[in-house]
Amino acid sequence: MKLRTMRALDYWIGIPLCFLCTQWLRLLSTPNGTNRPRRVLFIELSEMGSTVIANPAIQKAKDALDAEIFFLIFARNVDSLRLLDTVPEANIVTIRETSLAALAIDSLRFLRWARKTKIDTVVDLELFSRYSALLTGLSGARRKVGFYRFHGEGLYRGKMMTHCVNYNAHIHVAKNYVCMVNALLAPAPETPYSKTHVSDREIRVPIRHVSEAEKEEMRVLVREVYPGYRPECHRIVLINPNSSEMLPQRRWPLESFSSLAALVVQEWDDALVLITGSQDEREEANRMQESIAHPRVRSFAGIHGLTRLPALYNISAVLVTNDSGPAHFSAITPIRSIVLFGPETPRLYGSLGNTESITAELSCSPCVTAANQKNSACNDAVCMRMITPERVLESIRSVFNEKVDVRTDLVHIAALTQMENSIR
Repeated sequence: MKLRTMRALDYWIGIPLCFLCTQWLRLLSTPNGTNRPRRVLFIELSEMGSTVIANPAIQKAKDALDAEIFFLIFARNVDSLRLLDTVPEANIVTIRETSLAALAIDSLRFLRWARKTKIDTVVDLELFSRYSALLTGLSGARRKVGFYRFHGEGLYRGKMMTHCVNYNAHIHVAKNYVCMVNALLAPAPETPYSKTHVSDREIRVPIRHVSEAEKEEMRVLVREVYPGYRPECHRIVLINPNSSEMLPQRRWPLESFSSLAALVVQEWDDALVLITGSQDEREEANRMQESIAHPRVRSFAGIHGLTRLPALYNISAVLVTNDSGPAHFSAITPIRSIVLFGPETPRLYGSLGNTESITAELSCSPCVTAANQKNSACNDAVCMRMITPERVLESIRSVFNEKVDVRTDLVHIAALTQMENSIR
């Protein structure tokens, strides 16, 4: 289904259903239970990057509660959950959103599964989604954790949670997620949850190990698009010009990405620029390659699956991306990421990895929040256009200059000398 359709359903059908289900749950008045959670289900459906942001909270639930972890996600996003092995494959449940019928069938299937599996705790990570609130409220779990509006206006979704957490728009989303687990650890009921401090140390994500075999397989794929690629000679610059359809205003203009790629290959003879993206984005990447018309700027979209991104990031020097999934996927690798922000803010959604965030800091930004369900009235993303290719090039230049690997430089010089001798 299209995003606009899903939002309309969430509003026109979600609000009355949330009201009715709230009354039904009040009649049932199921006790919260005194035992520690043993089977904890996390729900994060729509944002792929959020699976990485949520990892500290999931890991804390495993460690502090000694609980078995389950996860519910939209089927099209499930590969993002496989980038880290925090959730066992057998404990991942998916819902198809390809059509209204598929959504309804899978939702009912999930509710039956939750009871059969005896899920005792649900943590709804979605920011005020009524659909996820309904799944949480009707799951049969004794403990249900989710964000609640309290005295805030808008985004009504009933009161189906046993642990109502105050969403804090002034701290990183990863810290908000950890607060939800802290709510389960509270020694006594609180209003609101969670009256705890979350330090920066608590929102670190692990670096995924990538074997040499995986790296070599990725180098083979790079040679398919650029046969002259030599790891000892070339430094790979990745550019990701795409972002999800949820907020098209997050996209840096394609012309700016093209200008940046041209500047990179002009300044560094050993730079190889790869345009990344999914299979659906391959045509756009190919057009960008053709418009730049430089042999060291190549389309790499659709060449590999999402689960192989860590290998690509491990053999590359730097990633330039919109505020989207790849910015967060890069956090589980050593690569330096340069993330471009406009309608949203890095204070809430900054990558948890080795990253630099660039934003124009306009007075109207951020214009999308949890309070408006990430809907923006903006029809001209000036905040993105004000970020110039020259400004981003400065950040790439600092990455190339700050980590000078002498051994790599010696190999590079020797290789170039050998090539010059062969020409003579």
